[in-house]
Order: sequence, then C-alpha cells, then structure tokens
Amino acid sequence: NYKKDTYVAVMGAGMGATNLCAGSAVYLVNLEDMDNPGSIFGAEANGGPITIVDTDPAGILTEAGVMETIESIHSLNLEADSIVGDVTVFKEAELMIRTVIELHGKLDILVNSAGIGGVPPMDGSTHEDRWDKVIDVNLKGTYLPSWFAVPEMERSGGGSIINLASIIALVGYDQGSTSYEPGFNPYAASKGAVLQFTRNLAVQCAKKNIRVNCICPGYIYTNMTRSLTENPVRLSQLEGLHPMGRLGRPEEIASAALFLASDESSFVTGTPLVVDGVYTAQ
Repeated sequence: NYKKDTYVAVMGAGMGATNLCAGSAVYLVNLEDMDNPGSIFGAEANGGPITIVDTDPAGILTEAGVMETIESIHSLNLEADSIVGDVTVFKEAELMIRTVIELHGKLDILVNSAGIGGVPPMDGSTHEDRWDKVIDVNLKGTYLPSWFAVPEMERSGGGSIINLASIIALVGYDQGSTSYEPGFNPYAASKGAVLQFTRNLAVQCAKKNIRVNCICPGYIYTNMTRSLTENPVRLSQLEGLHPMGRLGRPEEIASAALFLASDESSFVTGTPLVVDGVYTAQ
C-alpha cells in the first residue's frame, strides 16, 4: 500500500533490466547487486517520472545497460531519465538528493543498496587500500545519502530508509579462498557497521516519523555471486548450507524492500529483516 505521489530513491541502479524487480507501486533494483559503487534510482510511484543516477569509473556499467534499465521502466508506462553521481563523495551525494527534490519536490523512501563484495588486488594496492575501499562504498555510501535525505524527509512529514546489510552482519563466516588474510575481510566489518548504523539512526529518527530498517540477504543469485553460482561444485555446497536447499532470487529481496517501503511496515523500525532461507537460524 503506497500513498499517491510517493517518491523513492534507490542507490544501486543502472545495471540493466535483469537487475530490476517490479513491485506494486515502485520499481526497485535487484538489491545487493551493485558491482559499481554509487548509483541512485529515483522512482515516483503511481506512474510518475523516474531518475537514474549512475557512476562508472571502472567501466563496469555501460550506456547500453543504463538504456536497458530506462527502457524497462518505460515499458511500465513510467517516465525515466539519468544523471551521474557517486555515493562515496560528499558533494555528489548531496547533489543526488537535491536533484530528486528539485525534480519531484520531496523524497519519501530511500534504499541504500550500492555496495561491493571485495576489491581484487591491483598493482600497487595494499590491504589497507582495499579495506578502505570496501568500507568507503558499503558504509560511507550508506551514511552520505541518509545524511542528506533525513532533513528532506523530515520536512515532508516522514519517510522510510532501507539499508542493505547482509547475513554476514549477523554471523561470522569462513571466507574461503580469498585474497584477504583470514578474519580481515572488510565486507563483514562493513555490513556489521551498516546494521548498527541502521539501529542508531532509527532511534534518532523515530520522533521525526522516519523509519530506518535494513535487509540482511543471504546468498542470492546476482552478479556479485556469479563466480560462485556458475561453479557447479561450489553452488551445490552453498545450496547444502541452506535448509531450503536453494539460494535466493533477486525479486525476493526486492519484495522485502517493498514491504519496508510500504505502510504495511508502519510500526517496523530499527530492525534487520533477514531474507536467507533460514541460513542464520541453524
């Protein structure tokens, strides 16, 4: 249930139609499927215009991918356009939120889903460089859009912020064969921090009628997990870790976001919504 003229901004869009999931009133990206840090996807429910903001410093995103996203939105009889921005840069995050306000007059729902799983070793890079990059995208990239969104939501009477954490924010895990020293993978630290950021911001924003929650996805079929799911042996191992016997689908994460964005979750705030096929309940 969404009120008319509800405006949504989703960080982590422009990856093409295969990364998008339709909902009852807003069109949300496949959350936690952002190989590139720092996009925004602004959507107006009930047939209004949509603004996609993306950055592509590493050449991961292509113009074709952005156009595919826009064409998919057009197919729902929604308007769409695109601008550029990076959630890890203070001024650019400010510009993203300001642009949504200038285009639509307000912001009701913010989904912080831009994130990366890790940074491969590069010539001249250190473990500290790679640690800083993951923390920068996953944590700072959640903090900055929220920083600029909260005053706008307060001005319009309230809103909902949905952050993307992970089951790795809740449990330790065997990182397997990665380029990080055991126990020093920054992904777990970044997602744990997103969860605590969510709780603290929810307490501070409760009296402003702004709800703040996070989704903790398990293993989902996305670009980020493709190296695992395309390996039959590794996929079978992952499926065996889930009592449901399978991995999650992107639309199942989008549906969770739609719930948290809707009036059906009006008394839900400060909560990690775990969507993991009972992985963490074992």
